[in-house]
Amino acid sequence: MRTKILFYAVTLAVLAFMGCSEDENTGNLGATTGRMTVQLTDAPFPFDMVAEANVTIFKVDARLKDTDDEMDDSDESSFVTLMEEEITVNLLDLTNGVTEELADLEVPAGTYDLVRVHVRGINVVLTDDRSFDLTVPSGAQTGIKVFIEPGLTVAGGLSSDLLLDFDVSRSFVPKGNLNSVDGINGFNFKPVIKACNLSTAGTLSGTVVTMDGEEVVVLEDAQISILDASDEPITSGVSNIDGNYAIMGLEAGTYKVFASLNGYVDSEIVEVDIVAANKTELDFVLEAEAEAEVVE
Repeated sequence: MRTKILFYAVTLAVLAFMGCSEDENTGNLGATTGRMTVQLTDAPFPFDMVAEANVTIFKVDARLKDTDDEMDDSDESSFVTLMEEEITVNLLDLTNGVTEELADLEVPAGTYDLVRVHVRGINVVLTDDRSFDLTVPSGAQTGIKVFIEPGLTVAGGLSSDLLLDFDVSRSFVPKGNLNSVDGINGFNFKPVIKACNLSTAGTLSGTVVTMDGEEVVVLEDAQISILDASDEPITSGVSNIDGNYAIMGLEAGTYKVFASLNGYVDSEIVEVDIVAANKTELDFVLEAEAEAEVVE
């Protein structure tokens, strides 16, 4: 089974609260700040019609939650600015664990329950060199809101990590005839972002190959599909030119995983355990489909 995804996925943003302390286990209990870094990443999905997916991020801020559960999203006094500088990236370059650092600074200790990503300059370039500038609904003025559930607690002197996964396959909706690149006449932009606490999540990585006799041949663009216990799709990734893949931000737990590629037999579904703050290795060997016999 191979899902043909028309737009790439852009996953994005790793918030890493990096702290240092003399006691790495307990941190500095008297400290009132921790360290926060902001990185951008892209969830790796196969896409053969888009050459670039450019976005300019000019501000990122996070809400420091207080004891009042009924907080007002418009209360600017509760937000901490993490980054306020224009950074333009081609999100398609950020795959298989590659990230772009957006910020690195000290922040007040406490629990953060909301991140706002302010963007503009969304631009898609197709492989036929046509370019589309997209409208960003509220992305520039109020920012794209990403709720963190449960909230991410930054203890004084300790570090925490948060991944913001920008799902471009759902956020960028193509218009026109999707069977060929020249049939696409535009996109609608409906941002979908998921927050994942990397201290409770892990990474799945590995290599996809096939055998040509006794020779091992790496496979590019193989799709790695991840399902939950109910066989519902969670996310997916794609192997690069070296046959390698990496899927970040998977909550700790057990998943079902299989690999697929046009012209090859799908792999068996394998159960894999993802461990918090660790990388799990899983390799696949795909068999080429048998050629159909022509009957005269």
